[in-house]
Amino acid sequence: MCGIIGYTGSEDVKGVLLDALELLEYRGYDSAGIAVADTGLKQTKVYKCAGRVKDLRAICESEKLITECGIGHTRWATHGGVNDTNAHPHQVGKVTLVHNGIIENYRELIADYELESVLKSETDSEVVAALLNKFYTGDPDEAIKKTVSKLKGTFALVILFEDHQGEIYSARNVSPIVATLCKEGAMLASDLTALCRFTNRYFVVPEYHILKLAKDAIVLKDFNGNQVEPDYLEVDWELNNAGKNGYPFYMEKEIMEQPDAIERTITNRITSGMPDFTADGVPDEIFTQCERVNIIACGTAMHAGLVAQALIKSILHMHIDVDMASEFMYSDPVIDEKSLVIAVSQSGETIDTLEAVKYAKKRGAKCLSIINVKGSSIARESDYVLYTNAGPEIAVASTKAYTTQLVVFYLIVAKMAQLRGVFSQEETQSFIRELQRTPDVMKKVLEGRQEIHKLANKVLEAKDLFMIGRGLDYSILLEGSLKLKEVSYIHSEAYASGELKHGPIALITQDTPVVAAVTQEKLMSKELSNIKEVRSRGADIVLFIKESLAKDIDRAYDTFHLPDMQDEFMVMPASVALQLLAYYVSSDKGFDVDKPRNLAKVVTVE
Repeated sequence: MCGIIGYTGSEDVKGVLLDALELLEYRGYDSAGIAVADTGLKQTKVYKCAGRVKDLRAICESEKLITECGIGHTRWATHGGVNDTNAHPHQVGKVTLVHNGIIENYRELIADYELESVLKSETDSEVVAALLNKFYTGDPDEAIKKTVSKLKGTFALVILFEDHQGEIYSARNVSPIVATLCKEGAMLASDLTALCRFTNRYFVVPEYHILKLAKDAIVLKDFNGNQVEPDYLEVDWELNNAGKNGYPFYMEKEIMEQPDAIERTITNRITSGMPDFTADGVPDEIFTQCERVNIIACGTAMHAGLVAQALIKSILHMHIDVDMASEFMYSDPVIDEKSLVIAVSQSGETIDTLEAVKYAKKRGAKCLSIINVKGSSIARESDYVLYTNAGPEIAVASTKAYTTQLVVFYLIVAKMAQLRGVFSQEETQSFIRELQRTPDVMKKVLEGRQEIHKLANKVLEAKDLFMIGRGLDYSILLEGSLKLKEVSYIHSEAYASGELKHGPIALITQDTPVVAAVTQEKLMSKELSNIKEVRSRGADIVLFIKESLAKDIDRAYDTFHLPDMQDEFMVMPASVALQLLAYYVSSDKGFDVDKPRNLAKVVTVE
């Protein structure tokens, strides 16, 4: 979850490091630090503190540094509390280090190599620095190889050696590191977002390789000493697209970007009105030879999978399971060579999902991943990949990554229905035409966002809140409820409305608002009956309803009319409306919408 940056080059090193750490804040952290090689004194200086990057920036502002390179880190506490000492970087002797991941055998290493006397922090990371220093005799590569051979767990290590001025070293296992060489110098980071100010060309550092950065060169070697040519990738993100572009929060900017993100995601996958994954290298056979589908994901990505589950059941009549990736391996899933496993992750680095993919492949399943970041760990582990093309998503609460995952699932459903003879060509083209309406329909919702802002005031003071709906409405409300609790800290629960009378209705009072969705015509009468049940118990109702179903119903409730789409597509406008509701509640409460407490964007430890 932590953020890493390393830079050596012609730019102001301190400024590059601090700016990059600010771009990595979305990953979640509680302390920050940088280490820079002081060229004049021939030593490495460390500046770090518990708190935010702005606090670190204030510490560094007074320092006049002549430096060629440096490394930086934002830490999410795992081993040891939140304080200045436990913050990264860690320095022992000639070694200064930042680390992402978990070292499982750090206690054994302390005992085996008698490191206790040199340790100042409570972290597993400082143990690695101490071990590196113990093994270091002047050859960075040998010290890294010997140290890594002793480690159990996951790690991304980025290292400065005091007597190798201007050079940065790195090695990793599972935890990601990307790197690039551009006209400003050489850079590495835990996340492409930190590099995109300078370049959209990068490579993923392979596991168990040693990377050396100098200001005008990059050297990559395997552990046998063989030089390896980096495999560069390119993304089509605008280099400055990670900024706020005038919006007060990234979350609002990213909500507003959704029509364009969806357009980018679907346009090149439609040929003559038909779904087409040729450019992605995804063969038709994986959709025709499977007997069952398993979707594995976490959080918001899992909610996208629940929408897909509803569509696959109703349209394809196939057996499908949606599993929380963190539970997947431990629930004895029914997986074999006739299974199609679809893994969903915005970052492609979600550790639970990555491990679930590895498990499924061992069981013989074909794995297709839906990812936003090229070259990410899950993408490399999967047999096939469909990239969502959402661009950088900085806010912790996912918005455009979620809706682009949804539209990829709709393309998959259309393709499977066509190939398996469920849809005729005309029916497939009709389905795709409706999908292509999504950007314009979302724009209509965004144009009415001030109406949703007014509705947000209805739930602003709530301590508890329920969301109710049936069928696809329930699936989308699970995500809407998660968004609200993530950014507003209101205790919010989504329930299938038919379940209310089986227990949850006992919690409904006049102080408990209810958000309801009514978008499915065949379920409308039942949904309205459930809404009346909670209204009769004193609950205030905020209603999101399909415009053609509203009629006179909206007079009784605080209502937002969702632009019409076919029922199975109504999750698209509904999702945007619920995102806006959560956003306005959070911003009106005065919270930092982009950085909800205790949360991280990228979860890279189990």
